[in-house]
Amino acid sequence: MSLIQRYEGNPILSPIASHAWESLMVYNCAAIYVGGKVHILYRARPAPDGVSRLGYVSSFDGYRIDGRLDSPVFRADPDQELESLGCEDPRLTQIEDRIYMCYTALGNVPRMHEMVTVAQIGMTSISVEDFLAHRWNWSKRTYPFPGVHSKNACLFPKKIGGRYAMLHRIPPYIWIAYSDDLGKWHDTRILMGPREGWEYFKVGAGPPPIKTEKGWLLVYHAMDDRKCYRLGAALLDLEDPTVVLKRCRQPLLEPEADYEKNGAVRNVVFSCGAVALNGQLIVYYGAADTVIGAASGSLADIVDCEE
Repeated sequence: MSLIQRYEGNPILSPIASHAWESLMVYNCAAIYVGGKVHILYRARPAPDGVSRLGYVSSFDGYRIDGRLDSPVFRADPDQELESLGCEDPRLTQIEDRIYMCYTALGNVPRMHEMVTVAQIGMTSISVEDFLAHRWNWSKRTYPFPGVHSKNACLFPKKIGGRYAMLHRIPPYIWIAYSDDLGKWHDTRILMGPREGWEYFKVGAGPPPIKTEKGWLLVYHAMDDRKCYRLGAALLDLEDPTVVLKRCRQPLLEPEADYEKNGAVRNVVFSCGAVALNGQLIVYYGAADTVIGAASGSLADIVDCEE
């Protein structure tokens, strides 16, 4: 039996046809527990080739949505050509009194004679107070690796050895990098790559790592040779996260339900957000790039998975 089980009320979030910006696809969401409830920022599009914006919902129990805003809370900077095509796949991390968001900035390379699309990491932050009050005063956007084609970035929720740490993906690997000031990043190296058959083509970080007594729990996504996306789990050393202590041999979740197998992109479960509540890990995931589902399981059992 899988270590996490789908919520019986899935999908927990679907497009709203009357909202032009999220009329076709809602997926790949960040999640954070703060102020007594789960907050979710999700990617939304009006068409498969449309510009991505980020919407907001909340939940007191982690499953049932009880608050949803009608307008996007984050969108592409109109003055920045490098993200003119949209903001994708957010991850949220709270460090002290600020919430940091890493996202994929999709745009065009400036001054090219022919259009060349590039995806790179974008980062911004907001105070916890403003976030909870829905005052979307995001800080100036930065691009940690300018010009580097990279996605799936997330910050660790605490400094490690006095430095900030970030995971990101340059295919087919998950990489780790460090920074003293969240501005300049260095000591970047490969953390892990494909190993199992279901990870054949590439792997990428999912939600920000979650601290447990036995290590940092990393939920990650993997694509096989048929472009099917699954979710896996790994455990990283608390003091030196470049050390992978273990990787679960079997996937945590794979496309099985109809809403995961059929949609804008077939056979996809893809997570950018998870929260630990009352000994349970709740994983939020985009299903077939069309709706959002939730799945949960015992945090201890996931950490103790079979290698």
